[in-house]
Amino acid sequence: MSEQVAPPPASDAAPAQPAVETPAQPAVETPPPAEPEGKSGAKKALGIIGAVVIFLVIAGLKFGLATAIGNFVNKDETADAKAGDCIAELPEIKGDKEEEVDGAKVVKCTSTDAAYNVVGRVDGQTEAQAKADTTCNEFFKEGEEGYVFYNIEPGKKGYVLCLTKKA
Repeated sequence: MSEQVAPPPASDAAPAQPAVETPAQPAVETPPPAEPEGKSGAKKALGIIGAVVIFLVIAGLKFGLATAIGNFVNKDETADAKAGDCIAELPEIKGDKEEEVDGAKVVKCTSTDAAYNVVGRVDGQTEAQAKADTTCNEFFKEGEEGYVFYNIEPGKKGYVLCLTKKA
């Protein structure tokens, strides 16, 4: 029987490691790449839309859904009218007859749509007070034909606009 002797390992060579199988390491997930700029804008838009929807839901719960949607869709365009403003054409009223109006709006007095001058405004009026003949008397000149426009919900208070026909 012959014996073999292996040469000594070189001093700079690394000692041989026994082959040991190590268990596989779980895969580490890398974060997804940063989103392009266009997607962050879409997220902002969705955030804004979400905020509007939340506002409408809260308003609906607090003020009643029909009122909230109605006020949003049919905004009263004369609510901020004041003396010196002009109102677009309204239906012609004769005598002391009253007529319901849809779509009344404030327009520039230089506009061809301007048909009435707002000569006065009275706030905090009930519907009965608005219908009284004396509500706008202090704003009308002697012999001047005047008109009363109001937007008051039944049982609540609102405003009255005192109008004269635009010359």
